[in-house]
Amino acid sequence: MSTITVPSEIPPVSDDVEQLRKALEGWGTNEGLIIEILAHRTAEQRKLIRLIYTQTYNEDLLKALDKELTRDFEKIVLLWTLDPAERDASLANEAINKGAKYNQVLVEIACTRYEGDEVDLSLAKKEAKLLHDKVMEKCYNDDDFIRIITTRSKAQITATLNSYKDEFGQEINKDLKADPNDEFLKLLRATIKSLTYPAKYYEKVLRLAINRQGTDENALTRVVATRAEFDMKSIKEEYKKRASISLDQAIAKDTRGDYEDMLLALIGTTEA
Repeated sequence: MSTITVPSEIPPVSDDVEQLRKALEGWGTNEGLIIEILAHRTAEQRKLIRLIYTQTYNEDLLKALDKELTRDFEKIVLLWTLDPAERDASLANEAINKGAKYNQVLVEIACTRYEGDEVDLSLAKKEAKLLHDKVMEKCYNDDDFIRIITTRSKAQITATLNSYKDEFGQEINKDLKADPNDEFLKLLRATIKSLTYPAKYYEKVLRLAINRQGTDENALTRVVATRAEFDMKSIKEEYKKRASISLDQAIAKDTRGDYEDMLLALIGTTEA
């Protein structure tokens, strides 16, 4: 469930555009006004704001923001303002350029678009056995193994993995910890967790980003920008269970200034 708050009465898009222009002009940027508008508009509303801004001022809003904002605040505002598909493309491009260390980002993007509702329980049981056989043989890169994990809908893969647990006594991710430091197995586990327990997956990403020595702003920014409009409420609930502190409090403790304000505006400050 989304955590962004949208006013019950939205001003005309032309007013939002005019206010954003004022926030970006002059001697000092009005970061608070930028947050007040962009953090409280839906993806469709932000897309329209960007379109009308370009038509009105003959300049892409993203370029205008890029010229005036800096550092982590700039990154989250730009990511948030992008259309979701553009955002995924931007994150994917960045991950590819940074190398294998960022393959997890590609997994997150791929799993976000992995939908479907129909379930074949007979197929689930059959493929659960196939997965188990390959795991026992340590054939993790087997074509059939990869095909099942990467081509089945969320509903179907969930049924398959539930069957795996019922038939063989434990979750597949536990069996995939034969070598905890193997990068390929890490990606497999991340893929499975992101598909089947997304709130738990992203909670862990956030917890590691915030609890490490020195906040991982890239991971924090990415998760908030990509999940605030989707399932951040569930992620916040999982975070509080695991960290014994609300995500709001953790972010307020580890971040400062406009970056902190934008993050808190997107995740909401009222705990479920």
